[in-house]
Amino acid sequence: MKLQSRPFSFALFLAAVSLLQAQTQAAPAAAQVVPEPPAWSLPGSATHKQVAPPADFHRASTNIAGAIGLFEGQSDIGSALVPGAASFDPATGRYTITSAGYNVWYTRDEFRCLWKKMSGDVSLAADISYPDPNGYGDRKAVLVIRQNLADDAKTVVVALHGAGMIHLADRPEKGGRMRDLEFRIGGRGSRPGGASPDSLVNVTARRIGLEKRGDSFALYVSLEGEPMTQYGPPIKVPFAEPFYVGIGFCSHLPVTVDTAVLSNVILENAAGKVR
Repeated sequence: MKLQSRPFSFALFLAAVSLLQAQTQAAPAAAQVVPEPPAWSLPGSATHKQVAPPADFHRASTNIAGAIGLFEGQSDIGSALVPGAASFDPATGRYTITSAGYNVWYTRDEFRCLWKKMSGDVSLAADISYPDPNGYGDRKAVLVIRQNLADDAKTVVVALHGAGMIHLADRPEKGGRMRDLEFRIGGRGSRPGGASPDSLVNVTARRIGLEKRGDSFALYVSLEGEPMTQYGPPIKVPFAEPFYVGIGFCSHLPVTVDTAVLSNVILENAAGKVR
């Protein structure tokens, strides 16, 4: 059988090439669809009462292997609806942490955490600043010791809130309610109620520390660069060894990312080294 040849059409060839190129061009990246946060996770307001998560509500933490500065790894504890991120600048010693997350409170937590597994006594301290002056007043940069990386883990936490309040808090057992000692500390200028110095904008605003001495945990604070001073009594929380020691941040808004900068971080495997 003899095959018949068809005349070549250069115009049809060009049309076919154009169609193929159009089909293979990468489609524009789809905008990230942020899930609707549950009502309980919204912060308190004039029209909304903040409440604890449902008793059976959990999200598995997202853990990322790999050292970052002084720390062995990092996690989105409780996997907030928008993932967090962290970076370390070895030239300046600054850790920049971004995170959404409803809170570090109640019976479970959502925040970005940089951590190291440790045993024994611990001294941990950091300068804290918030680059964005308009963040939510209850956002929290934290120093933490956790039994594990679950969202409801036993924990001790020292936090500097965006509006200036400092607290020492603990969840005494897995899944328990957080309890705390709150401090509104005066200092430079007029800060009634612990209002933030200079709005905490791009400045080393305050330095906070957490010391573990046996089963006792104490809060340390420096407002103006003076030596770290213990505030309030220590609290007692027994931990099994090893445990997780770290720094972190939570925007206190379930789907809104904010940023904290922690610098001059001290992490010593001994008590009495907070400075």
